[in-house]
Amino acid sequence: MDELYPKIYLYRRLVQAKLFIDAHYADKIDVSNIADEAYFSKFHFIREFKTIYHKTPHQYLIYVRINKAMELLKDEVPISEVCYSVGFESLSSFSGLFKRVVGISPSLYIDEHQKKKAQMAQSPLAFVPGCFAERNGWSKK
Repeated sequence: MDELYPKIYLYRRLVQAKLFIDAHYADKIDVSNIADEAYFSKFHFIREFKTIYHKTPHQYLIYVRINKAMELLKDEVPISEVCYSVGFESLSSFSGLFKRVVGISPSLYIDEHQKKKAQMAQSPLAFVPGCFAERNGWSKK
């Protein structure tokens, strides 16, 4: 099949599939939907996608969902609302996967973000690189 089409055409289809995931991560999509979007057979698509992006389409979908969840949690959106708004159907599976990927539970992630936010408000210069603060006259030499 690769001989029939220029590599750039195949690459564009893979990029199209990645953009489809980026746009529809919150929807109920699976690898078959994504492969259809790129006009590949399911198994050929998985191989080609992994070659280009170093993740399977499913791994990439999880990556996008967890990153979006992290953004929403930082904005203090309730965990249950985050879970369903990024495309998960079960709060327990979301929490378990979040902990496995991020290393801490969603509630602990919120707590740590709130602590860091409070520290930043209390002493903002502690979060600015010293060389940058010195160059702008914000700290003593």
